[in-house]
Amino acid sequence: MDKQLTFSALEQQPTKKRTTRREDFLRKMNEIVPWSRVISSVKPYYYNNKTGRPATPLKVVLRMYFLQVWFSLSDEGLEDAIYDSKAFSSFMGVDFVSVPVPDATVLCNFRKLLSDNYLSDEILFFVNELMERNGLIMRGGTIVDATIHEAPNSTRNASCERDPEMASAKKHGSWHFGAKSHIGVDAATGLVHSVEVTPANVHDITVAGKLMRDDDELFIGDSGYVGLDKRDEIVGDPHLSGIEYRIVQRPSSWKKKGLSDIAEEFDRCAERRIISARQKVEYVFHVVKNIFKFRKLPYKGILKNRARLLVSYASANLYMLAIAGRRFCPLTI
Repeated sequence: MDKQLTFSALEQQPTKKRTTRREDFLRKMNEIVPWSRVISSVKPYYYNNKTGRPATPLKVVLRMYFLQVWFSLSDEGLEDAIYDSKAFSSFMGVDFVSVPVPDATVLCNFRKLLSDNYLSDEILFFVNELMERNGLIMRGGTIVDATIHEAPNSTRNASCERDPEMASAKKHGSWHFGAKSHIGVDAATGLVHSVEVTPANVHDITVAGKLMRDDDELFIGDSGYVGLDKRDEIVGDPHLSGIEYRIVQRPSSWKKKGLSDIAEEFDRCAERRIISARQKVEYVFHVVKNIFKFRKLPYKGILKNRARLLVSYASANLYMLAIAGRRFCPLTI
């Protein structure tokens, strides 16, 4: 039986002439997210109280959490936005009468449940598993890169100090305080398959070995990974030592080569091909930082922010598949 329309829905029904971009985005994400798989993963850890106030339906609070990830809203800001936005309330399936809007505390507790039980890792894992089983991700090569996420550097708090789990790093002549997410994306499709989160002062090269898959034959990275193939953990590993490493050279290295004009132009053409291939990983950062608006870390500590980042990168995979018109086969979910 179809759900009965509310008065507010009936009021908009005959006069609405176009679909907003927000509604179109939510429709695409609603179709691509494997909701039944997500719910089955979280359900064993969700509240099952038989006395007292009944728990908010898992499917409602889960959709609320994904809205927070996709639109980068605070707990209270998201609660207000659901009341204000018809697109948000329709996506969550709340009508303010039979299904009320969860308050900010419910979302905060649910987010803690995800991070404490490392369920964000599981969400990224089974999204990648579904992509592989549906033939939407290839194997054989990995593109690796890292980006810094700023954290509040203010000391106006009870302890009068900055977050002790964060660190400072210098990039392009400026200092940045926060954490760094290191990702490995499939060289063919640009979909994220591995994520590591560290303080910002951890060098990219020290984490690169953890981002490669067991069957990778090719590694592509920027100049921050120069010398990776000579590190002990790479040389001492039979698989990693046999990978072909294509790494962008530092600009200063060209002056030391002393090549002829023809040889230098040939090498620069090869460099441009590597740089062009690296655009796939840069697009993932564009989705997370510009489309999902995840530019600054919202929480204190690595663990909570790591959970948010993992779900953001899993959502970035789903978003890229959605705009490409890809779908999961229902029989494999």
